[in-house]
Amino acid sequence: MIKVLASGSKGNSYIVKAREEILLLELGIPFKEVLKGLKFDLSMVKGCLISHIHKDHSKSIGQAIKHGLDIYCNSDVAKDITTERRINIIEPLKKFTLGGFTILPFECNHTNNDESVCPNLGFLIEHKAIGKVLFATDTYYLKYTFKGLKHVLIECNYSENELENIPSYRARILKSHMSLETLINTLESWDLKGIEEITLIHLSENNADQEYFKAQIEKETGCMVSIAAPGLIVGSD
Repeated sequence: MIKVLASGSKGNSYIVKAREEILLLELGIPFKEVLKGLKFDLSMVKGCLISHIHKDHSKSIGQAIKHGLDIYCNSDVAKDITTERRINIIEPLKKFTLGGFTILPFECNHTNNDESVCPNLGFLIEHKAIGKVLFATDTYYLKYTFKGLKHVLIECNYSENELENIPSYRARILKSHMSLETLINTLESWDLKGIEEITLIHLSENNADQEYFKAQIEKETGCMVSIAAPGLIVGSD
């Protein structure tokens, strides 16, 4: 089961539950909201995966550590944390396990507001109870192809057709995210057989037509598509 707690530029956080085990993806919202999403029970949480340093993905790391949770992140995120306690640095293409979860981090491609590179990770997550889950956000393209997936949570931030109507400073920022058109091309290169649902995450608040994006992805892939919103639950555990 996958549950969306928040998705977008104001904050991101997701729960992946497989039987009696939970992974947290991103901590970009107040930790009290994470606790509420977990029904104030942290006993099943095996760890928290953080994609990159931007605060809409990482702001509650300190509170998570204070509550006894382990953080798994790249060195760029780790350097911004004042304690080494419960911080585990992970690297692209180096697989690790947390309980019954097997996680393969991989490189995503993102930038900071000044257009410098922002190290960012996506995650291929596998558990016998739920199969393979692909998570990728804040990336303007993916160089890898995937197969055997059951669930996909992937960014679809804006449409390139709208860039000419957006101020230049906003267009630069949007270009560090994945467009509808790039996502369609990306998914066409994957083996989508067996996918139960594609969930579109991190849509631009002002530059994304949710229903249009959903319809286009469904048309091009033949897969069921949902739009991430607080409280959305995908699949079962």
